[in-house]
Amino acid sequence: MPPALDALQANLLSPMVLAFALGVLAVLVRSDLKVPDALYDGLAIYLLLAIGLKGGVALSEARIADVALPALVTLLLGAATPVWCFAILRRLGGFDRANAAAVAAHYGSVSAVTFVACLAFLQEIGEPYEGFVPALVALLEVPGIVVALLLAKRGKDAHWGETVRDLVTGKSVVLLGGGLLIGWASGREGFAHVAPLFEGLFKGALVLFLLEMGLVAARRFRDLRRMGAFLVGFGIVMPVVHAVLGVLLGTLAGLSVGGATVLGILAGSASYIAAPAAVRIALPEASPSLYLTAALAVTFPFNLAVGIPLAHALARLVQGG
Repeated sequence: MPPALDALQANLLSPMVLAFALGVLAVLVRSDLKVPDALYDGLAIYLLLAIGLKGGVALSEARIADVALPALVTLLLGAATPVWCFAILRRLGGFDRANAAAVAAHYGSVSAVTFVACLAFLQEIGEPYEGFVPALVALLEVPGIVVALLLAKRGKDAHWGETVRDLVTGKSVVLLGGGLLIGWASGREGFAHVAPLFEGLFKGALVLFLLEMGLVAARRFRDLRRMGAFLVGFGIVMPVVHAVLGVLLGTLAGLSVGGATVLGILAGSASYIAAPAAVRIALPEASPSLYLTAALAVTFPFNLAVGIPLAHALARLVQGG
């Protein structure tokens, strides 16, 4: 079997993806299965902090020259992707300014859960990647949202102070950024004391988290009929386009096959944590059924099942692996 099909099969049959599918199935058969809110919040905190800590340790051992160009490329992607997403939604999709900007904000930002699933996939197939990639998540989280809101308001009052404060102090940025700082300051030797918790239990926690994500995503499926074919297509095509850009730019920036895969899937993901919080404040007139359903019920399952191995296959092709 070709390597790309092997990777796809490994991804589809991984415990993480199967747990997500179980969550979807539970909703479809109207099961009373529910992950307690407190457990969900605890798992989210654990996963984000674990990623930050491990990334900080790797960052403490990396040379600035190795990180600088990938970081610059990541910022470029974060600033550029919402611009053409906004234009496509306005001109081809016929969206009003607020809804076009709201959807563009989600596709300009990043899904930390998709990132975690991508790392698990790479570990499963034995593909190494640069340890500092969690820093790229933190860099990609905010710029796309800010650019999209600028496009929406164009100088009008957008509650910028409150919006930026909520973005910077949001759970995902604080945990990833704080974890990076802690891991960087403590280094490999300091992290060794907590490694059994933050490495040994990581995949098991991810399985539980994705079970809940399957439940959440399936509850959004009923909104797909109201979205229209254009937005469903947008939620699949744009992640592929962005993933291709991420892989190509990551390769040019000197990332390995694994690192380019990560940047590709980061660029191809859509936020459903940071972006909704910001959009609710800055664009209350935008429809959550559009931006949340596109990100969570279309793009997230697509990336989880197909997008991640697709980005990896492209990275291998581009780098001759």
